[in-house]
Amino acid sequence: MQWKEGFMSAKLMEYFNRMPRLGSLSTAGKDGRVNVAVFGSPRMTDGKRVIMATRKNRTFANLQENPYAVFMIMEPGKITSEWRGLRVYLKMTGYKTEGDELTAFRKQIAQRVSEEAAKAIYAAVAFEVYDIRPLVDTGQKWEDYI
Repeated sequence: MQWKEGFMSAKLMEYFNRMPRLGSLSTAGKDGRVNVAVFGSPRMTDGKRVIMATRKNRTFANLQENPYAVFMIMEPGKITSEWRGLRVYLKMTGYKTEGDELTAFRKQIAQRVSEEAAKAIYAAVAFEVYDIRPLVDTGQKWEDYI
């Protein structure tokens, strides 16, 4: 299913932003080597945009070389077939290493995690969503999987 303008719904935004959740972001550098990291900061801001905070790390370096990423949200079930979640395909549209967005992220992280964690944040990164798939894709719509 390819991303279409206006496709996102309030249901998706609520699901994406719900806490607590287990989420991982997968990226790859220009050499094709893949990295995956756990992230709690990604937030869907409107029908097609996601913002997140990151340190100056492998994920951030990969995004400088290759703007594509996948954010995977997982909710465990009693057995594997009962797990729920989404794979949200993203393309980085920009980042800021100073300014109001970064300050807001640091405040949130200081409140939820610690001052030390907040100080380690290097950038606020913006993405556009271009595709959505269920965690386990057997042909169903993503809406039926959350």
